[in-house]
Amino acid sequence: QVQLVESGGGLVQPGGSLRLSCATSGFMFTRYTMRWYRQGPGKEREAVAGITTLGTTINYIDSVKGRFTISRDNAKSTVYLQMNSLKPEDSAIYYCAAIGLGWGQGTQVTVSS
Repeated sequence: QVQLVESGGGLVQPGGSLRLSCATSGFMFTRYTMRWYRQGPGKEREAVAGITTLGTTINYIDSVKGRFTISRDNAKSTVYLQMNSLKPEDSAIYYCAAIGLGWGQGTQVTVSS
């Protein structure tokens, strides 16, 4: 059974940091590009960052470049999203996805003073 479980969300002040994790099981993690998405209130879901199977290609949306870092640990079948210098507009439910396979349930990130 394919499972993707996000964790690490929470409430943080502007300028703060969070590290999201997405632990996976039930599929060959090393064969899949992984991506983090987010959906803010009243907004469409958007892709935030992606990383290919060996981490050789990484991309970000412009609004998070220089602040967010995606990484993966293939030995642990886990993908991460380090988020620094958080802004209120980063508030959203963050989801991880194995491209073409499935989604996690999401973790809430709220950036507020």
